[in-house]
Parts: sequence; C-alpha cells; structure tokens
Amino acid sequence: MEEKQIHTVVRIGTNVCRFVLAIVFIFSGFVKAVDPLGTMYKIEEYFETLGLSSLAYSVLPFILSIIIALLEFCLGLYLLFGFRRRLSTTLALIFLSIMTILTLWLAIANPISDCGCFGDAVVLTNWQTFWKNVVLLLAAIVTFKWGNLIIPFVTKRFDWLVELYSLLFIGSIMFFSLRDLPIFDFRPYHIGANIREGMSIPEGKEPPVVETYYLMEKDGKKKEFTAANFPDSTWTYVDSEMRVLKKGYEPPISHFSISDLETGKNITDEILDNEGYVFLLVAPQLKDASEVSIDLINDLYDYCLEYDYPFYCLTASSDRDVADWQERTGAEYPFASMDDVVLRTIVRSNPGLVLLKHGTVVNKWSVNSIPDEYETTDRLENLPIGSFSKQSLISRIIKVILWFVLPLVFFSMVDIGWGYYKQNKKEKL
Repeated sequence: MEEKQIHTVVRIGTNVCRFVLAIVFIFSGFVKAVDPLGTMYKIEEYFETLGLSSLAYSVLPFILSIIIALLEFCLGLYLLFGFRRRLSTTLALIFLSIMTILTLWLAIANPISDCGCFGDAVVLTNWQTFWKNVVLLLAAIVTFKWGNLIIPFVTKRFDWLVELYSLLFIGSIMFFSLRDLPIFDFRPYHIGANIREGMSIPEGKEPPVVETYYLMEKDGKKKEFTAANFPDSTWTYVDSEMRVLKKGYEPPISHFSISDLETGKNITDEILDNEGYVFLLVAPQLKDASEVSIDLINDLYDYCLEYDYPFYCLTASSDRDVADWQERTGAEYPFASMDDVVLRTIVRSNPGLVLLKHGTVVNKWSVNSIPDEYETTDRLENLPIGSFSKQSLISRIIKVILWFVLPLVFFSMVDIGWGYYKQNKKEKL
C-alpha cells in the first residue's frame, strides 16, 4: 500500500514537472519565433562577448535563432502531449544543463545585461535567469528519471499530425514576423507608446546613482580615479568604466538622440514635440538595407512634401554609405544619424517605417508593407494609416491562442473518438 502511494506521488510529481517544462519551453520558443531578429541580435552579442566577432556578423546567428525557436517550441509540445517521451526528456535535460552552466557564467562575469531567454517579453537579471534554470533543471532531471510515468494525451496514430501542425504553426509565425513585423511588439517603441514618456523618470521614482571610474597609468603603475579626484596631466588615460552605485528606476528608452546629418544639429525635440505627423524611415545600415520598396518610399516622400509632413531617414551608416544609397535609389529625403542599437530596436526591418504624432508611435511598417498610392489619397487625419490599429492586444492574443489550441484539441478529440470506436468494434466482435 505504501509503495503504491509513493508511486502515485512520483507519478503526479513527474507530470507536474513535465507541464512546468512544457509551458516554459512553449512560451520561450514562441517569443523567440515572434521576434527572430531580436534573438539574432542577442546571439550576435554573445559571440562578440566571447571574442567571436567573425561569427557575430555571419549568417550563423540568424540560423541559430530559427533553430532555437523551433527546438524550444516543439520540445515544449512534445512534453505537453507526452509523446516521444525518451527523446523529449533527454533533450530537455541536455538543453537545460548547458543553459544552467552558461547562465551561471553570465551571472558571475556579467558580460551582458540579460540572457534574452524570453526575448523582450520578460526581462530577467542574470542571477534571476540562473536560479530559474536551476529550478527547471531539477524538473528536467525528474522527468528524465521517471519519463515512463508521463501520461500521453495522444496515441502514436496522431502524434505525427500534432508535430506537423506545430511546425507549420510556429514556422508561419516566424515567416510572418520576418516578412512583415512581429505580431507582438514587446519593445518600448510599440504602437501607442509615447517616446518622450518612455525616456522620462516618473514622479516619485529615483534614478540610479552612477559613477565613472577612470583607469590611468603613470610610471608603469595603473590606478583608478573618479571625476572628484581626477589626476593631473602626468597620468595617461587607459580606460573608463561606468558603475552603478545605487540601483534606481531606469527608463525603458535611452540613447534616443537624433542629429541632422547635414548640419549636425540635434533635432530630437523637433521631432518628438511636433504636434503633427512625422515619418521616420529607419535604416540602421544602408549598405545592408533592402531595396524592394524604393519606389514606394520615394513616392511617400513626395506625398509628405505635398501635405507638408516632415520625413527623415534615420541611420547609423557612414557618409559614404549614405551617398551610395542616394545614388542607387534616387533618394532626396533628408538623413539623420542615430545609434545603431536603438534603430534596430525601434523596428525589426531594414528599412522600416514609423509614423509619429506628438512623439507617439501611431503606426509601423516593414519594407514589405510600405503604404502605396492607394493608401495615401488624402491627409493622414482622414486615412486609416493615420490612426492607431483597431485590433487590440487582447484580441491578437486570443486569435493566436485559438489558432494554436483549437486544432490541437480537435486532433486530440478525434484521436480519443477513434480509440473508442476501435474499442467498441473490437468488443462487438
């Protein structure tokens, strides 16, 4: 009797661990699939930190971002439905063992601010990520040891159908996000966000206290100084580091600064405080920018000239790359310089288009969905593209869940019904 109770407890515990792992893997894989370019940028950051700059700017980070999203999402589905138990529990154990070691190094060395395990959807500190992985690793050990106690939700007759649909679903999410824009934008520049508010510290919140430490050298000896005790000119500058002395509120938007490329004038306030509409063509690196919608972009600039809407191309490109772009595309719109990382954060497309009104993001488009002459027939105040999307975040979440859950539930019900049919038929015989 006692042995049976222990078996029941182990069985329940194993399945609880299995569901925890499944939910985490599905969520992690989904947010990576929603924003594959964001995952790619994080992998590039890893490679640069490890001194592998040649790999960081190859096609490898992009390939890895696709593979990791597919692996995590499908692994979560395997665990959720309980098929291929030995394969799924083994992969989960291997994956989490590697990630726990990696995140321990991140927590100790702190080479990057966060691991990016949940993309921009849920940002954890490196130590939070490590302890999260420790808990998941323990769950993976349990499921690996007692994987035979996992209760399957579908039989082997239908497991291939669930696998196929899962691949098609997550593959479609990635394709759409790459071709257009992520269906869920977790960044601080999402539609409806006010950039000025995102840069400010709310009343009652204290900013972090930081101090810059300067590493100086004299007579072969190195020593750190602060601005308060900065040494004389006999010391030689070696390096500097900014350290947080006291944590405080950090605005979600930082380093948002725009300078006119021709005059060098800072035009950030001019753009954010403009009470009308402003178009921003975001192209982090023009040498890598797509030219598929060049004519539409040029036509849109002509539209802005006709209705007196400011239009700027924001880029981190060199003057030579800007000149090459102008020669190749016939671009006559003004250019402004901005930080490359900020530009890649604003919109996941190169180039991408952003419409602002009084500093608020009204709309965003990828290079594949630039508004054409049929969408710009009047002033923006009278057009659908000049207003916020009517599809709410909740409705998009519900739509995605239904597209994902309903077919899987249907497959499961058909499998159960088929099982009952075969059983009844066998009993009648």
